[in-house]
Amino acid sequence: MAKKTSKSKGNTQPDANLKEALRRYVRTNGHKFLKDPNVTSIGVGRKNGAPDGEISLVFTVGQKVETSQLESLEVRTKLLPEEIEIAPGITVKTDVEERRYEQSHSVVQPQSLNDRKTRQDPLKPGISVGQFERSAGTLGAIVFDEDSGAPCILSNWHVLHTDAGDIGDQTVQPGHFDDNNTSGNDAGLLLRSHLGAAGDCALSRIRSRGFDRTILGLGVKPSRMADVELDDPVVKSGRTSGLTFGVVRRIEVMVNLFFGPNAGFVDVGGFEIGLTPEAALRPADGEISRPGDSGSLWMIREGRDATDIVAGLHFAGETADSDDEHALACYPLSVQKKLRFTFDPPASPSANEDEAATEAEIPRSGYDTDFLGLAAPMPEMTLSQKRDAVNFGRAQVIPYTHFSVCLSEKRRLARFVAWNVDGARKVVVGESSFRLDQRYDASLQTDNSLYSDNKLDRGHIARRADLAWGSIPEARQASWDSYFYTNIAPQHERYNRSNRAGVWGKLENLILQQAADQDIRCSVIAGPIFGEDDPVYRGVPIPRDYWKLIAYRSAQGELKASCFVLSQNTLLSDIETLDFDPFRMFQVSVADLAERTGMGFGAYAAADVLASPTDAACGASERVAEALGSSRNNLGGVISVEIMEEEDLIF
Repeated sequence: MAKKTSKSKGNTQPDANLKEALRRYVRTNGHKFLKDPNVTSIGVGRKNGAPDGEISLVFTVGQKVETSQLESLEVRTKLLPEEIEIAPGITVKTDVEERRYEQSHSVVQPQSLNDRKTRQDPLKPGISVGQFERSAGTLGAIVFDEDSGAPCILSNWHVLHTDAGDIGDQTVQPGHFDDNNTSGNDAGLLLRSHLGAAGDCALSRIRSRGFDRTILGLGVKPSRMADVELDDPVVKSGRTSGLTFGVVRRIEVMVNLFFGPNAGFVDVGGFEIGLTPEAALRPADGEISRPGDSGSLWMIREGRDATDIVAGLHFAGETADSDDEHALACYPLSVQKKLRFTFDPPASPSANEDEAATEAEIPRSGYDTDFLGLAAPMPEMTLSQKRDAVNFGRAQVIPYTHFSVCLSEKRRLARFVAWNVDGARKVVVGESSFRLDQRYDASLQTDNSLYSDNKLDRGHIARRADLAWGSIPEARQASWDSYFYTNIAPQHERYNRSNRAGVWGKLENLILQQAADQDIRCSVIAGPIFGEDDPVYRGVPIPRDYWKLIAYRSAQGELKASCFVLSQNTLLSDIETLDFDPFRMFQVSVADLAERTGMGFGAYAAADVLASPTDAACGASERVAEALGSSRNNLGGVISVEIMEEEDLIF
């Protein structure tokens, strides 16, 4: 990552400790403020916007009024604090400005065509691009896939993916609005995308087109990334506005935007750019961005000349009815981590190396106990549990890609599955089909005969999306491995599926989301709790309870562990309906989990977040409770959700 040479002319920038504390506070607590319907963003800026203003947490609101008038607003809102303790011993002032934002692609108004809005071959940054059925945005850069070295288009999620799209969709240039000849304007296929705290970004692999990496109108090829600071001068080349100049006004910003009915409102992180104070560089129309500029790169500049240093990826601007000109951009390093690309083309491998890489199967090394840099072992089993385990050689666990399975011969289901999650290297890959592991006799596995014509889901214990990370071949193999019946267990659709408000599915989503948003690793162990009185259905005892242990490394470098149990207390008499009534989600202690499963978790005893109620890690429990729509009670921090009817559960 490059550090630009430009310096602020105002007061000093926040020192490293303050900047990190501010970043952590916004990432951890920003979403809480954005739930207020009048708060449109939170970020780090200067008090009153003055060049020499004090470093502050700057909130933007839809309507700014005096304290006495808060109750008169049409939306319900709360008074924002005048100062906030962002870390022990570190307190900063706050400031409030009136401002609203919207994506910069929206509905593009008809304009005269120019080189930016017509078909260009070779492709070049600064021109129109988009998903084949949607509006038009900007091609931000030509970059290279870190795994394959293939040239790719870099732009926004809402430009290349969109609320109605999917991985593998066609990318066209120019965008659909500028020319609806989608078959003749094919430019690539959507390879990866991300929408969340790390940014609004997407990558499409180029096909059938040449490319030139030089940004139109700027004459530079992006090659380095900036760690932007307040007052840094920047410039972008957008499809609609052309060249616009600005300065960084706020950093570590979190804004809540609506991305369509399928995606809903999403918190997106980045920084804010305002108009430059240099009169000669201000746009004639006074607009720093217009619809269609989404996806363009903001570059660090010296005067009016752009450098090769990327400041950010443009994704939003102020609403049309606002006189306060501002734009929002994602941090380039966060975008690069999510999409895994390089700015410079990779060295080409020899033909023999390329062929060998294609033919080689990735070794299935299984669960890595040292994945966190700290020991996170699999549970200790009793002698009878070991004898019940289906062996792999002399081991009691079966290795797959990124996970291992301990398969119970008696129950024909996994006793537990242990897997590793790398949020910074997530890959979106296609689904597969369920299958038996041919290395083992079919009589040791529970196949599809259990799941047909009823409400039982084939529930992944180690979720496919958790496993799909690393290189593309590695992620594909991990996803493929996840469909072996050895990793599948019977779960009622009403709690397994997150899209049906299922709490287990919600918990799974939360784990991956947190790992992805914070670019962290975690290790997870989970499985059913085998009970002697589990009801038998089609010859298979159906587990009433499932458990999950999530291990991660804290900011202080310590091992932390959170444990959860989903309990299905009663099966109704009509087994074909498989109605579980009621079922509850509990956060439990490590000791309680050991008692329930009959296995040993001694390595996690000191890491148990419930063992230290004052520990900062307990905040994660509150976040889980909030996301699951549950309430935290006073019984040792236990989280419980009781569901009598599906429609009674509100998230």
